[in-house]
Amino acid sequence: MGRCSLLGYGRGGATACSKARDDKVTDGAVTETACVLVAADKFKGSLTAVQVAERVTAGLRRVVPDVHVEALPVADGGDGTVAAAVAAGFERREVRVTGPLGEQRTAAFALRDGTAVVEMAEASGLQHLPEGVFAPLTSTTYGSGELLRAALDAGARTIVFGVGGSATTDGGAGMLAALGARFLDKAGEPVGPGGGGLRDLVTADLAGIDARFADVDLVLASDVDNPLTGPKGAPAVYGPQKGATEEDVATLDAALGHYASVLEKAVGPQAARYALSPGAGAAGGIGYGALVGLGASFRPGIEVMLDVLGFAAALERATLVITGEGSLDEQTLHGKAPAGVAAAARAKNIEVIAVCGRLALLPEALGKAGIRRAYSLAELEPDQARSMAEAGPLLERAAEAIARDFLL
Repeated sequence: MGRCSLLGYGRGGATACSKARDDKVTDGAVTETACVLVAADKFKGSLTAVQVAERVTAGLRRVVPDVHVEALPVADGGDGTVAAAVAAGFERREVRVTGPLGEQRTAAFALRDGTAVVEMAEASGLQHLPEGVFAPLTSTTYGSGELLRAALDAGARTIVFGVGGSATTDGGAGMLAALGARFLDKAGEPVGPGGGGLRDLVTADLAGIDARFADVDLVLASDVDNPLTGPKGAPAVYGPQKGATEEDVATLDAALGHYASVLEKAVGPQAARYALSPGAGAAGGIGYGALVGLGASFRPGIEVMLDVLGFAAALERATLVITGEGSLDEQTLHGKAPAGVAAAARAKNIEVIAVCGRLALLPEALGKAGIRRAYSLAELEPDQARSMAEAGPLLERAAEAIARDFLL
């Protein structure tokens, strides 16, 4: 049989997989001419989405050597989004930007045919903080604004702005400042970096924001629908992950509320409405900055990324879909990549299997999500540290089991 892939596992496979797609799933097993679409997210801390696809493919082929496999690594807008786009054929572009602590670093975005995929975590992500170091009050999204400007400079007409995994809680003020906004204290000086600096905000002026955003379709892609402030807001829900104490959370919540009030005076009542909008609290409130300052539209991250990556066309060629991520749990069901993949496949009546490092969902919950069965690495290696360290070989073993259960 031929092979098919978006990652170079073989050429000319789309035709073979199109033919295979005509065969049906029978009694829980797929016919011998199956085309397996591997559309999984990363196993955070262990394997990238590309590596997950490679390991699953290797395991499947150890049992069924000539199985058609098409690999399409996916992401939900958080860290790994640019890598997924590059794996799907986008060009990787690198640029020097400001990191969350004010340091200079190299960040990347992806570009293809006028569409840019920009991942805020590339510039302002938690992974850029030194181990054990947090800066909940002062970390900045300034570099994310520089990354967006680089995408504009590269000619992007559509920008998918994936937000998640941030080290920041500044409401996107740093990002907007990098793009021409001014946030001033009572002395007329720029306020300090981070959410903490917004306590001193007196005047906001967005008139200087790069005018090119008026002609760009900016899509805010996130798996988070939290508002900006309050019990479900960015500081309360996500601040502790970034090192915020209870006192820090209270400070940041008040500062972001004040920020929204000042912006309401500057741009009108829509600033208050945006603060309550789904996605405003994404990535420490950078979603709010994109909505109120850049004219962004919000879409669930996995939904927009599946569109950008060409998932619908790949799904048409598939008879079995394998998805997954590091932990399948309640969060998975609320906008994470495996849930989005499974929903799309279920709509086409295509069987979905999941792989994961850890499984915390009952079979009933998996079934409701459209996932027939999940294979967990923890079943093969209960010790979490060893499971993460040996995730690659363990995932190949899980894929072998999938091949025996569904492809023979």
